[in-house]
Amino acid sequence: MVQTIKANRLTPAQLDEFRPLSTCVTASAIETFGVRLHNKGFADSRIRCQFKQSPPVVGYAATARIRSANPPMESHDYFYYYRADWWNQILTIPAPRIVVIEDLDDPAGLGAFVGAVHAHILQALGCIALVTNGSVRDITEIESTGFQLFASNVSVSHAYAHVFDFGGKVRVGGLDIAPGELVQGDLHGVQTIPVEIADKLPAAAREILERRKRLIDICRSDDFSVEKLQEIMRQEEKESSA
Repeated sequence: MVQTIKANRLTPAQLDEFRPLSTCVTASAIETFGVRLHNKGFADSRIRCQFKQSPPVVGYAATARIRSANPPMESHDYFYYYRADWWNQILTIPAPRIVVIEDLDDPAGLGAFVGAVHAHILQALGCIALVTNGSVRDITEIESTGFQLFASNVSVSHAYAHVFDFGGKVRVGGLDIAPGELVQGDLHGVQTIPVEIADKLPAAAREILERRKRLIDICRSDDFSVEKLQEIMRQEEKESSA
């Protein structure tokens, strides 16, 4: 069933503030607001970044569920692979879009739904990345397009990969993602960004980076001592609790 999308959009300028930030720094910034447990909100290590040299991506989730091991019940024709109804639903999600696909086969990922052709289709629909617990293929061809891939596996074939449901909540790498949720990904992995604090996170992240720099500078200084490290950490703790 297709759910009504209720995405609270950030402005383009607000989204731009996330692009220099790693998922790690953003995750640390989220923790400072106490809106979720520290072990929630991110996919586990089964979801791996395919293009680790690419910059972080941030966008709104367009969701679908697939199977790939067996032919779809309604069609044995090759064109079950293409779904104009799903493509139109993707366009109801605010841009930029990140496609999130849950493969329900066990084990997931026998066939890859997204290869070179589908990556180009998704890019034309305003999508910048794919997140899936399944497989991808045509890695070399896709990397040159700038379209990012986060996946559990790589496959030589699309097998019988087909969308059988879209527009609802999905689960990838232990992370539940609803359509329209704000998603960030980079070489470390994928996480959701709570929309209620999204506009405050870049500033909080910059403060964290400044504190990190002060600690690292002390550690790298010629006159490093445990006493100086303890002193600056006390100062950091006082500032963070103020």
